[in-house]
Amino acid sequence: MQQRTNRVIPVIASIAIQLCLGTAYVWSLFQNGIAKSIFNGDHAAAGLTFSLLLATLSIGSTIGGKLAGRFGPRKVVMAGGLILALGFFAASFTTAAAPWMIWVTYGALGGVGMGFTYSTTIACAQKWFPDKRGFITGLIVASLGFGGVLFTPLIETLIVRFGGTGMGELQTFMVLSAIFAVVCTIGGWFVQDPPKGYRPAGYTPPTAGSKNAVRDYTPGEVLRLPQFYLLTITLMLACMGGLMMIGFAKPIAIAKGMSSTATIGVLMISLFNSFGRLFWGWASDKLGRRNTVIILLAGNVVLSLLVNLATGYMIYVLIALIGLFYGGFLSTFPAFTADLFGSKHMATNYGMVLIGFGIGAVVSSYIAGYYKNIAADDISLMTPAFIIAAIAAAAGIVIILMLKKPQAIAHETDFNKEPAQKATTVNANID
Repeated sequence: MQQRTNRVIPVIASIAIQLCLGTAYVWSLFQNGIAKSIFNGDHAAAGLTFSLLLATLSIGSTIGGKLAGRFGPRKVVMAGGLILALGFFAASFTTAAAPWMIWVTYGALGGVGMGFTYSTTIACAQKWFPDKRGFITGLIVASLGFGGVLFTPLIETLIVRFGGTGMGELQTFMVLSAIFAVVCTIGGWFVQDPPKGYRPAGYTPPTAGSKNAVRDYTPGEVLRLPQFYLLTITLMLACMGGLMMIGFAKPIAIAKGMSSTATIGVLMISLFNSFGRLFWGWASDKLGRRNTVIILLAGNVVLSLLVNLATGYMIYVLIALIGLFYGGFLSTFPAFTADLFGSKHMATNYGMVLIGFGIGAVVSSYIAGYYKNIAADDISLMTPAFIIAAIAAAAGIVIILMLKKPQAIAHETDFNKEPAQKATTVNANID
C-alpha cells in the first residue's frame, strides 16, 4: 500500500539521537585523564571502560530490539536515552577509591542505554526506506560518527573549564548526561514505525520467490543459522583495528610528538568515521555487501600495518583513513543483516550480531591498553597490537567468503515451510 506518510521526520529524530551516541567515539579525550585520576596511570584499566560500553551496547541492542517489537520504538528509545543519561550522571561520582564504579555506570549503564537507542533507530529508519536500505543505514550511523566531531570541542572546553586533564572529566560526564536526557526524550517521541502495509511511492517490493525476496527470520531461527555466526565473527575481527585507534588516537598522537595538536586525531577519526559510514553504506548498495566488506577488511590489513611507520602529520592521515574504513563496517553490517535475515526482526537480529562487535571491543581495548602500558612514550612498542588487528582483518576476509546468499539460506533450511513467512520485501544485495 503506497502512502504519502512523511518518512523524513523519524529519520531526522534518529539523526539527532545518534549524534549524542557519537560521544562513545571520543573516549580518547577522557583516556589519559581517567587513567591518571581514577586508575593510577593504568591505561588498560581505563580503556576497559570504553570497551565495556561497546560490549554492553550489543546487549542493550538485543534487548532493546526485542522490546521495540513489543512496545514500539518510541518508548524504547526514550527509555534508552534516560538509562544513558543516568549512567553518565552516576559516573561523575566515581572516585579512585572505587574505580570499578565507572565500569558499572559509564560502561554498563551507558552501553545498555546506547544499545536501546542505537539498533532501534536504525531498524526504524530502514522500515521507512526499504528502497534505500544501505544509504539510509549509512546516513543514520554516519550521524553517530559526526557526533564525535560535534562533541569534541565541547568536551575539550568542558574538561579545561572544570580543571583540566585528570580533574575535569567527571564533571563533563554530568553535563553530557543532561544533554542526552533532553535530546533522547524529545527526539524519541518522533521515532515510530511506519503503518502496516506501508511502502514508499514508486517502490515495488520483490515478490515471494523472486531473486531478491528474503523471508523474515525470528531471532530464534537466526541462532540456528551458520550464516549468523559467520557474520558475527567477521564483525568481531573487522572492528579491532578501528577500535584500537578510536580508544587511543590522542595518546598515540602525543607519543608521536604531536602533543600540541593531538586533538586533531580525535576530530579526524570521528569525521572520517562519519564519512565512511555514509559513503560505504551507499557503496554497498552498488557493489554488494560482501564485496564492500572484503574491500574494507583488505584496507584494514594495510592500514593497521602502517601505524608504526607514520610520522609527523602523516599520523593524522593514517588515523583519518582508519576511521574511514572502520565506519564502513558500521553501515554495511546492519544492511547485511537485514538482507540475510529480513527486516521485521532486524533490531533484535542485528543486536545479536553486535555481540561480535562487543567481544571485539573488549579484546582490542585490552590488547591496545596492554601494549600502551608497555610502550609509555615509545609508541613503536604498540606495533604488535596493530599487527594482531591486521591478522584479524585478514581472517575476516576468509570467513566472509564462506557466507552464502539469502536464496541458499532459504533453500538449505526448513524454515520456509511456514507459508505466512516465506519472504519479506527486502532488496537482498549480498554480492
